[in-house]
Amino acid sequence: MVAGESSGDLLANRLLCGLRPQLPDARIHGIGGPKMAEYGFQSDWPMEKLSVRGLFEVLVHYREIKGIQNSLRDKLLVERPAAFIGVDAPDFNFGLEAQLKQAGIPTMHFISPSIWAWRGGRIKKIARAVSHMLVVFPFEEEIYRKAGIPVTYVGYPLAEVIPMEPDVAEARDALGLPVDAAVIAILPGSRMSELKYNAVAFIEAARLLVQRDPAIRIVVPMAGARQRAYFNELIGKAGLADVPLQLIDGRSHVAIAAADAVLVASGTATLEVALYKKPMVIAYKMMRASWEVLRHMGYQPWIGLPNILAREFLVPELLQDAATPQAMADALLEQLNNDALRARLKQRFTDMHHALSRDTAQESARAVLELIGNPVAGRLA
Repeated sequence: MVAGESSGDLLANRLLCGLRPQLPDARIHGIGGPKMAEYGFQSDWPMEKLSVRGLFEVLVHYREIKGIQNSLRDKLLVERPAAFIGVDAPDFNFGLEAQLKQAGIPTMHFISPSIWAWRGGRIKKIARAVSHMLVVFPFEEEIYRKAGIPVTYVGYPLAEVIPMEPDVAEARDALGLPVDAAVIAILPGSRMSELKYNAVAFIEAARLLVQRDPAIRIVVPMAGARQRAYFNELIGKAGLADVPLQLIDGRSHVAIAAADAVLVASGTATLEVALYKKPMVIAYKMMRASWEVLRHMGYQPWIGLPNILAREFLVPELLQDAATPQAMADALLEQLNNDALRARLKQRFTDMHHALSRDTAQESARAVLELIGNPVAGRLA
């Protein structure tokens, strides 16, 4: 298995939750994180090596990432595992999966890239690489069936983990926050490249919020020690060290549950915020060259998963030059103060949560067992 970042680590955790009890003695290894390790997964390389985002940012690390891919490929071609499962990280995994599939090793990919949003031509590459695709949105099944690629809809894994009614008081107690305070959670991204481009603007927005209302509490979860150190370095150089922030290690879900509104970098975290029924402002900045290429490649007007699923702008999307501190702060204040908007978003996100709920652990485990021809699969049906 290979997962390239913290969101993939969470996805793989749900799959392993269902699979490990059926294969208690299996050796499961590759590249992954601490959530996968909970089920005995052994990571051969640090997951952070793959946590790079953006066309030109990847180029800087290309030689190292390609070397890891080649080393893992050679290792697996000798080992010949019962199956290889790529968890997200499509640019790394599809190339590896294609070579393994050609060598006769069954390959599975967990979570489809957004071919319905951009770069739809990748479906041909996916067909060459993937023996079976696991998808997390119901509309994706038809896309893969039409392309002749075996597919299973397993639901969105976190929809069964995140409670339908989050306990705000419990979350605030866990973080030492007042029950009656206005709380903003800021999630600038888990990748170092995301922090590089988002952190300063996000915290400048936080400073504007606190200037407007000194009682507002700002909570910022950090994905790891490296991210925390880099974040502190960035805001220190930007003269923002005096902004009153509560940095926490991990526990992003606790921060989201405690919040009244969330400023979040575009990505899978936006859907997690929706599952917690929280108003949010989606924002994202990247290297200028990457932005100039990517902004012309979209098929639809939305980039945030909640908006894509809703087929409308439920929540604001502020991208690149539009992601100014003032725009972000103004949008967050509107969400804090507009009770009708908050109620409408809560209902829409509740409906979304119901639509995405499946027993992901069991569904994905059954698909893996069927792929490797394990008789246990029939008993899971």
